[in-house]
Amino acid sequence: MKVILGMGCDRDTSQHTLESAIDLALQQASLTRDAIHSLASIDKKKDEIGLLSLSSEHNWPLYFYSAEQLAHVEVPNPSEIVRKHMGTPAVAEAAALLAANTDMKNLIVEKYKYCGEDNKHATVSIVRMRSESIYNE
Repeated sequence: MKVILGMGCDRDTSQHTLESAIDLALQQASLTRDAIHSLASIDKKKDEIGLLSLSSEHNWPLYFYSAEQLAHVEVPNPSEIVRKHMGTPAVAEAAALLAANTDMKNLIVEKYKYCGEDNKHATVSIVRMRSESIYNE
């Protein structure tokens, strides 16, 4: 099985914190990094060094979506705090669902929250990739 990870994070979150969040979220789903096909996030993270480094180092494609695109995706854990700061009620869940071109039935890990040693927060959502997934960049 291949999966797409939706990623959300504080500004300037380290790659180490992102990787720790990913590993713990994968562990919840009894998966390893070998299952990862790609990453997805909000377009406001296009310059996020930790996220870009993570994608590059592991050769995982990284897809970005606008707040408007993400806001139209039904998710189980919308957040008013995320809406206030990002303009959408969800980043990780919505981005993963969009990238996988699917709905909540393929959501394996809803929204795993992690705070790293750098005191930065990261969220990871894991969505089962359908064979006919289309990436709506």
